Amino acid sequence: MDVIELLPRLHLLRFPVGQAYLWRDGDELTLIDAGPPGSAAALAAVAGALGNVRRIVLTHFHEDHAGGAGEFAALSGAEVMAHRLDAPVVRGELPGPPPVLEDWERPLHAEAALHLPEGDFVRPPHVTGLSDGDALDFGDGARVIHVTGHTHGSIALHLPRHGVLFTGDTVAASPVDGRVLPGVFNLDRAQLLASYHRLAGLDSDVACFGHGDPVIGHAGTVLRRSADRYPVSP
Repeated sequence: MDVIELLPRLHLLRFPVGQAYLWRDGDELTLIDAGPPGSAAALAAVAGALGNVRRIVLTHFHEDHAGGAGEFAALSGAEVMAHRLDAPVVRGELPGPPPVLEDWERPLHAEAALHLPEGDFVRPPHVTGLSDGDALDFGDGARVIHVTGHTHGSIALHLPRHGVLFTGDTVAASPVDGRVLPGVFNLDRAQLLASYHRLAGLDSDVACFGHGDPVIGHAGTVLRRSADRYPVSP
């Protein structure tokens, strides 16, 4: 796992597939996504040097984002949070619906799966359900934004006072040239594009994606220019 300081209060944690973020309020930490299964020890080592993780906020149920949540919550005592539609999947009570793959996505999806362990993983027994518009007690007032499309319960997190936006997999950056793009492996691409435009309309200076390099500086402008290339179907 690579650890990159983006801002004095914000670190990027990069895994072979996907990434997570640590936000710091004094000695209290919030983990946004938890990496794939088997990530707990590495997360604990990084978090222990910065403070205590109070909460884990999952942007959606996919294994590369939620797979480490149960094990790390057991180590840290942190509360696990996810949208109420994805929470039962995170707990293992319901199966997660598979993405509706376009033909060009199939080889990418197969390659990504090679980097994830087989079999089930430790599930958090308790997951607090979130809804659109909820306010969370970190980042001087983080706001939950329901961005359906990638999964039914995908969320983004907006920290208005800091201009920071965590998009989950609704938005990504290309590993080839860094272009900002709609996320892949979605349940409903039309819904995802509507959510993409919603995020582009927010006032943000820093945008942190589930995959690809974050945008540091003028992120809202970058997102709006990208969204213009992907119109929403009427």
